[in-house]
Amino acid sequence: MIASLLAATLLAAAPTPLTVVKSGNADVQRAANAPGATVESLATVVEKFVDFQELAKRALGDKTWTSLTPAQRKDFSETMTGLLRASYAQKAIGQAQADVKYGKESVEGTEATVNTTLTLKKDQIPVDYRLYKQTAKADWRIYDVVTDEVSLVDTYKGQFQKLLGTKGFDGLLSTLKTKRAQLEKENAAQSAKGSSATGGSAGPGK
Repeated sequence: MIASLLAATLLAAAPTPLTVVKSGNADVQRAANAPGATVESLATVVEKFVDFQELAKRALGDKTWTSLTPAQRKDFSETMTGLLRASYAQKAIGQAQADVKYGKESVEGTEATVNTTLTLKKDQIPVDYRLYKQTAKADWRIYDVVTDEVSLVDTYKGQFQKLLGTKGFDGLLSTLKTKRAQLEKENAAQSAKGSSATGGSAGPGK
């Protein structure tokens, strides 16, 4: 009886998908508005609730993912995580002053969607967050962001399929590493600029 009550209490206290998105957005806005905010400092905050590895895995597709060796999976995940966290953080910096209104939360098993509307200046942009959890007892994590009906996972998936078809996996990985290096170079320059004055955001990496 006591064990059942304890389990029910713990379950009730677990953050819902809506709570995860709300607290995540609040943390990002707080970090983005902090003096001397950089892409790197913001990325550290973002990765607490966004699962970049899951995003990368879903964008690559199950068929390709399962065909890779453990070493290839590790290399791909690390490369995409570095690229995605900086890109996501750049967008967050650019939207730091946006007003977010939260809509409905939909949950189906270990998958969930949270609808929001982003008001930036005079524009209202629908932004849906897709979340998952590895098990029923795990925490909810964001793996996809759908902005104005454009999915981040689907966008990358389309790009990956084209590169896999023309260059193969090694060619895809080489292209991603080049893009990551370029993005990190831009971010380093932005951080150096931000050390003396708050710099503007670079465009999101693709």
